[in-house]
Amino acid sequence: MDKAIITVVGQDTVGIIARVCTYLADHKVNVLDISQTIIDGFFNMMMIVDVAAADKDFDAVVEDLEQLGDQIGVRIRCQKSEIFEKMHRI
Repeated sequence: MDKAIITVVGQDTVGIIARVCTYLADHKVNVLDISQTIIDGFFNMMMIVDVAAADKDFDAVVEDLEQLGDQIGVRIRCQKSEIFEKMHRI
């Protein structure tokens, strides 16, 4: 398994989860866990995904997700789980 963390933050609009999950499914990225909240109109989602079977290399997935975020008006970041864990260690 090759885990990555995807975060999505921005103004809530219809279809954010659908657009992100459709991209992931189209490129064989498996969603392992997902959490999302909406607070006062702001959308926040965190996903743990497995990119081992992805049909694109990791850097291309990262770039595509950032571009998708620009298209739908949110900020999407994707990081390898090891990097994310080290950055957020207390």
